Amino acid sequence: MSNRKILVTSALPYANGPIHIGHLVEYIQTDIWVRFQKQRGNACYYVCADDTHGTPIMLKADQEGITPEQLIAQVWQEHLADFTAFGITFDNYHSTHSEENKIFSSLIYERLRDAGHITSRTITQGYDPVKKMFLSDRFIKGDCPKCGAEDQYGDGCEVCGSTYSPTDLKNAVSAISGAKPVPKESVHYFFNLENFNEMLQEWTTDGHLQPEVSNKMAEWLRGGLQQWDISRDAPYFGFEIPDAPGKYFYVWLDAPIGYMASFKNLCDKQGLDFNEFWRKDSDAELYHFIGKDIIYFHALFWPAMLSGAHFRTPSAIFAHGFLTVNGEKMSKSRGTFIKARTYLDHLNPEYLRYYFAAKLGAGVDDIDLNFDDFSQRVNADLVGKVVNIGSRCSGFISKRFANRLSANCPEPALFAEFINAGETIAGLYETREFAKAMREIMALADKANAYIDGKKPWLLAKADGKEHELHEVCTLGLNLFRVLTAYLKPVLPALVKEAEVFLNIAPQSWVNEIQFIGDHPINEFKPLMTRVEPDKIAAIIDASQENLEKITGKPKAKQFEPIAETIQIDDFVKLDLRIAKIIKAESVPEADKLLKLTVDIGDETRTVFAGIKSAYKPEELEGRLTVVLANLAARKMRFGSSEGMVLAAGPGGKDIFVLSPDAGASAGMRIK
Repeated sequence: MSNRKILVTSALPYANGPIHIGHLVEYIQTDIWVRFQKQRGNACYYVCADDTHGTPIMLKADQEGITPEQLIAQVWQEHLADFTAFGITFDNYHSTHSEENKIFSSLIYERLRDAGHITSRTITQGYDPVKKMFLSDRFIKGDCPKCGAEDQYGDGCEVCGSTYSPTDLKNAVSAISGAKPVPKESVHYFFNLENFNEMLQEWTTDGHLQPEVSNKMAEWLRGGLQQWDISRDAPYFGFEIPDAPGKYFYVWLDAPIGYMASFKNLCDKQGLDFNEFWRKDSDAELYHFIGKDIIYFHALFWPAMLSGAHFRTPSAIFAHGFLTVNGEKMSKSRGTFIKARTYLDHLNPEYLRYYFAAKLGAGVDDIDLNFDDFSQRVNADLVGKVVNIGSRCSGFISKRFANRLSANCPEPALFAEFINAGETIAGLYETREFAKAMREIMALADKANAYIDGKKPWLLAKADGKEHELHEVCTLGLNLFRVLTAYLKPVLPALVKEAEVFLNIAPQSWVNEIQFIGDHPINEFKPLMTRVEPDKIAAIIDASQENLEKITGKPKAKQFEPIAETIQIDDFVKLDLRIAKIIKAESVPEADKLLKLTVDIGDETRTVFAGIKSAYKPEELEGRLTVVLANLAARKMRFGSSEGMVLAAGPGGKDIFVLSPDAGASAGMRIK
């Protein structure tokens, strides 16, 4: 056994809803990596837990007429059942509402407090006079104070990208009761993150993060670190702060500590040494797999908390991108917001494990589940290439040779080539380049099929005196199939387990320990995987739409939204629409969605802020033409004044279209 000791975690799923296929990207990615480590003989432990605290849990339990404890117990069972069905095998699946988590949260807080990293001060917050509770920014809604957009959250506008205090919202209401929030003072506790600036400057550039994540951290560090509010007022479902009655740890403080708590729970069950993995000088490896949306908490707050409390920091944090379906964000109206359980009702979970593996790399790029590509890839790779080898060779071994393999390997060099690919493929698994690993494995599958096609066992079976050659060809084919299944074992554990039963072999470790099996009895071949049928995918999409109707009581969404309120021609002629040339385009660091455009509208140059960063890079826009509403009143924003509006079409995300297709147009031309 290798002497590597590895502890691996995935982000903790929140206990207020079901697992969906977007979540599964992370858990499948992590599970593949963990299975690979175990197959290589490393002492690798994979722990996770439900994230159970916070206001949303409390409110949902209240809505359902049950206690928060009852709600999280029910959701825990559902989450674990879904994960298990997808072959995700945790060494321990725990809950943040546990005694271990309470002990570690208090311990870390007290160590940070005693070292001078915790301060308190009075702040003013919105208070719901009906529910008698303080409201976090996300539970206050109103009109944006900058652009006037309605129904915006209390911390930022999703329309214009502005950030602000919830007290700045116009027509603010509680998202819980609908009452108007009133300002109320309360003492809050803060973690002084700025005390760890130097430590984080070093840690975030020392190989613990992917390059693109490290660069993002550098941006945030340059902008200065703020104190982090780690307390919430009662009523709140969570752990009470030890020296502050009526104050509770904010859910994001105790959630990552849940990694430690789950592992401690495992240690107590199995007699492992917790400190061996978590002490400051530990030589064990610690890896967190997370989505890119929670990098800030994991790459800044978490290592700072651990360092300040005298625990070790992570060896590395591996962030991944989001999942789109058929090129778009998961959509309930289109039936592509697919729950894990809905998928399981119709399709083999190992299809999805393989498809995600075939798309995942080591970076943080989003991946797309395209159903046409999904069907083609599973049918061609798994059914048409890999399983087909076992199927086409096993029949001859069964009928002609009483299910016993030949003693001789007819082409040792070919078998050796398959074994020798092991270190390349292992290197790709290790570095999370799963898509490249799948390509290497499928290239070997092509070689195995080419060998069988070249030998034509179906003709050998009919020819006189070719019985011995037929036996050897099919024996080598099944040995090559065996090597392929060993390579695919981290991705397709259920299929490979069945293949091991068919081949009558013990569970396979990595291929460097595999020898050619000859003069060996095998079992009858049973179909290992069937093709993806289009009607199954259609059923998933349809069922996802039905689920939406059951949940909301609303009928399935129509294809188009209703037309907005009609206007008269006199209203339209007031619009001064012009072709504008984009002279300069720049990112706006303070806003996630905005680009700053300098445009020539013919008689003058204007600055316009446009929410199109998701669709265009600045360099793609310069010199191009677009349509601008030139007589829109200027609007002051915190990063400048926007003197017009770029007109755009499309559903959003990457599909935003602002460029004029008319190459003959020129800046300043009016559109009538």
